[in-house]
Amino acid sequence: MSSTQPNNPLHGLTLEAIVTRLAGHYGWEQLGALVQINCFRQDPSIKSSLKFLRKTQWARTEVEALYVRTFHQAAGSPWGA
Repeated sequence: MSSTQPNNPLHGLTLEAIVTRLAGHYGWEQLGALVQINCFRQDPSIKSSLKFLRKTQWARTEVEALYVRTFHQAAGSPWGA
């Protein structure tokens, strides 16, 4: 069985890479408006965001969905929704 997932746009990405790229693309203020969680709104940092997102599945799901919409929908990927 192969461990590759060619159709999964998040395959091989760490949560840190996802948050870092989103924060760089949108900035913390806009990121906090798009995904309304305090770790993006009050004294944001990669470290605090990772700590929260690793414990809170619904928030992680929203962040991953935003990543896919932002970086894969624009590229014509069927993963954008």
